[in-house]
Amino acid sequence: MATKDPAAPGEVVYAAVSETALDVNTAWDEVESERTGAVVTFGGIVRNHDGGKEVVKLVYSAHPSANGRMLELVAEVASRHPGTRLWAAHRVGELQIGDAALVAAAAAAHRGEAFEACRDLVETVKANVPVWKEQFFADGHVEWVGSA
Repeated sequence: MATKDPAAPGEVVYAAVSETALDVNTAWDEVESERTGAVVTFGGIVRNHDGGKEVVKLVYSAHPSANGRMLELVAEVASRHPGTRLWAAHRVGELQIGDAALVAAAAAAHRGEAFEACRDLVETVKANVPVWKEQFFADGHVEWVGSA
């Protein structure tokens, strides 16, 4: 079996905006391979508070270009992290407290590379994918927050 060149650009295993539930186990399973010695995952979970106020739910909306933009961005991250395997998905729709809004995974030969790639992946997606959240607070207040 041929060994992949560790200096080759990273590989995009999956990149999408999704209406279905996300979980880190799926991301882990898809990036792990015989040549990776480290897998780092990230789960951005809906919490029950923001700015000192109780949050009851979130609704995420995405621009029609969000899927394509997600793929472009994950490919950019892959180009910065040779030898990695990357997976990222952002949820849209109504999410409850405890649901995963963003899941990312990076696999690499060594832990340092996997940690760096996963952090870059999360920060890049959060800053640039055209997704917005509508926060619903227990006091009835509703607030829009832009992701990109």
